[in-house]
Amino acid sequence: MKLVHLLAMTAALSVSASAFASDEGEAVFKKSGCTTCHAVAKKVVGPALNSIAAKYAGDAGAQARLEKKVRNGGSGSFGSMPMPATGKNVSDADISTIVAWVLKQK
Repeated sequence: MKLVHLLAMTAALSVSASAFASDEGEAVFKKSGCTTCHAVAKKVVGPALNSIAAKYAGDAGAQARLEKKVRNGGSGSFGSMPMPATGKNVSDADISTIVAWVLKQK
């Protein structure tokens, strides 16, 4: 009986941790000013987040490449509008959290 409770608690904590990570990514995305140019499901100035996730789905190097692009800026991936570099007020850890969250969008 104790094993059943332990398994149930482990499963509940796993779901809660995933939900928290998702909420954290969205919160950091909003706090960092990314909503000025991006939305989840529609193109604003920059591409929709679900379009970014779809383009990089299955790409093992996407996290690192996108972190670099978010930090330094760039252009050409989704048209001619360049993405400006992210300010130093956004930490590398926050950029990593944002990119991981973006790549999970559907």
